[in-house]
Amino acid sequence: MTRDPWQDYDLSSALDIDYLQAFGALDHADRVHWARARQYGEEILPVINEHWENGHYPLDLVRRMGQLDLFTDGLQIPGHAHFSALAAGLVAMELSRADGSMAAAAAVQGGLVLRSLRLFGTPAQQEQYLEPVATGQLLGGFALTEPHHGSDSVGLESSARKDGDGWILNGNKKWIGNGAAGGITIVWARDEADSQVKGFIVEQQAEGYEAVPVRGKGVLRAIEQAEIRLTDVRVPDSARLSEVASFKDVSKALVATRVNVGWSALGHAQFVFEAALQYAKQRSQFGKPLGAHQMVQERLAQMLAEITNMQLQCAAVAAVQEAGALKDTQASLLKYHNTRAARRVAATARDMLGGNGILLENHVIRHFGDIEALHTYEGTESVQALILGRDLTGFSAFS
Repeated sequence: MTRDPWQDYDLSSALDIDYLQAFGALDHADRVHWARARQYGEEILPVINEHWENGHYPLDLVRRMGQLDLFTDGLQIPGHAHFSALAAGLVAMELSRADGSMAAAAAVQGGLVLRSLRLFGTPAQQEQYLEPVATGQLLGGFALTEPHHGSDSVGLESSARKDGDGWILNGNKKWIGNGAAGGITIVWARDEADSQVKGFIVEQQAEGYEAVPVRGKGVLRAIEQAEIRLTDVRVPDSARLSEVASFKDVSKALVATRVNVGWSALGHAQFVFEAALQYAKQRSQFGKPLGAHQMVQERLAQMLAEITNMQLQCAAVAAVQEAGALKDTQASLLKYHNTRAARRVAATARDMLGGNGILLENHVIRHFGDIEALHTYEGTESVQALILGRDLTGFSAFS
């Protein structure tokens, strides 16, 4: 087939390739949730490249996820649909299949902020915040990472000091999604009295709270992640998350989000693989379709093997989650495997598209870059490897 050289390539159709039927046993409710996420992706795909290229954070697209009830992430939120662990993963996958920035926004809003409120909030806090956060009316940030504490976030230096009927917060945070969006921020700080980490709900308009979006990012350009300075920020005791006693409680929120990173990696990889497959069928070189060349077929087979392994790990972890038996090491394995595999798939797909692979209009380069951020956040590759190594050997290589 000879193509018009000026004709654009259509690479964005979802092929839903699931070679070993990892998701073949979905029930109707799970498919409905997945379909809503697919609908959202189809809505944003025509506009997301412009936002990404201009470094613009489209808050209307973030709130649209709330309107479609895509933030609840398997949590029991009154008045909202409950996702099974598998459905929650498929939603995370589908959001990333559309765009990494919006998927990151959902991970912060639902996976971290809403989860923190649901797990650790008082009844009064839940009454005030759950509904507006779940619907996207109120945007929230999760301020754990600091300029000098990323992988070793347990060593955070931000401080909280009890003062009468309130608390005084001081410190610095970095890479905080929604940290400058005008809503609330869950701030994690070390209590000066007992040196334990505690959580606080801070209104972003509070005196002493300063947040500036990080600029110059080469990836995740359609979400703002803020650098925050806390200078004698006073909050009432009613703003403290009363069910948090130490950093171990913070980890409960992080484990579930780490699982979602594994699903998100699958979503990115699924898109670039299917884009490469469609390109191989549409693009002709040396007198025949690219897909008719042996080397191209081998690369497609390699990517299929990677994707299939990612799908099987996601499905297996979802089953363990649904049984209430998930271990943090299992979340680490999923994150470790899937982000590494997604990098390999993206590199191959980008290469297969040649020069067209670096054009935003074909979407692959956006996913290629955003996978790099995904590979790093919620625990770097090295940290996940050491968590697994400690579990295997019984020896800790880090404190």
